[in-house]
Amino acid sequence: MAVDMNMPILIIDDYKTMLRIIRNLLKQLGFDNVDEAADGSAALTKMRGRSYGLVISDWNMEPMTGFELLKEVRADETLKATPFIMITAESKTENVIAAKKAGVNNYIVKPFNAATLKTKMASVIGDF
Repeated sequence: MAVDMNMPILIIDDYKTMLRIIRNLLKQLGFDNVDEAADGSAALTKMRGRSYGLVISDWNMEPMTGFELLKEVRADETLKATPFIMITAESKTENVIAAKKAGVNNYIVKPFNAATLKTKMASVIGDF
């Protein structure tokens, strides 16, 4: 099945610069339907109001981290099937394991480029 290039994608990061970078990488890959949130709680509110084809979230944010958001999403019956990619600057093995156990679909360590993002996204939503 072909990936819907117009599917809504939610990106979450507390740094505006990182949001802009991720948005630009997604645009390079052909995705323009992108919403943003500055932390996990704002993202959860958006997710409860709109269905997203993919969530790309930073790990370290306040007041709700990406990891806490992931756990909330996976515990919510209507949101739990949403594809979820975690982004972090830390490549600690225990974080990767914790995220996998919590139900993350994939994991990206900063810094990354469009090719890395495409590979990780393709493994979650299919080739595009």
